[in-house]
Amino acid sequence: MTLPDDIFTEPESSPDTLAHLGPLARLAGVWEGTKGIDVNPKADGPERRTFNERYTLQPIDPQTNGPQLFYGLRYHTHITTDEELITFHDQVGYWLYEPATGLILQTLAIPRGQIALASGHARPGDDRLIVSAERGRTDYGICSTTFLEEAFRTESYKLTVTFNADGSWSYVAETALAVHGQPGIFNHRDQNTLTRIAGPDPTPWQSRLAAGDGTS
Repeated sequence: MTLPDDIFTEPESSPDTLAHLGPLARLAGVWEGTKGIDVNPKADGPERRTFNERYTLQPIDPQTNGPQLFYGLRYHTHITTDEELITFHDQVGYWLYEPATGLILQTLAIPRGQIALASGHARPGDDRLIVSAERGRTDYGICSTTFLEEAFRTESYKLTVTFNADGSWSYVAETALAVHGQPGIFNHRDQNTLTRIAGPDPTPWQSRLAAGDGTS
């Protein structure tokens, strides 16, 4: 990336985030899937679990880093199983799109002490999105607690999203784990297909404009 001479001046932006989300626009809304599959490492070998998922993605106001402009979605995915009352997986973050370059980002945080920033590129109308992150990178990397780093070290993360003809979307998440005491690398894999049950909310900026607040 070549930095511009002016790294402070912010570009004009629009309150209509959905119109500028490019390839991320089809993710906006509230989604559910009941046929998720998780394959995770255990002491006596891989475990296969099925899960239910509710994935909420809501538009946010435009975000700038000086001249860099992002439009995005704030997301929360909550996953349960039929066998347990406790949450199986919880994750929050943002999906971001930079129209000027086609850069797409996924930030993620899970409440077991791990965060990541994954990146990729896509164009409006693309039927597939791929983002990835690698341990050790200072830009698009992964950060974990000491325990996870030593016991279940994440070497890489890759997420593939596919938009289906019926309006649903599917994903495959692949996390390469170095598990303490086990040889080789374990491919921790999650996949699901999600169907929209509700549309997205307006952005905070749009809500203020609709209420007649002309403050910039």
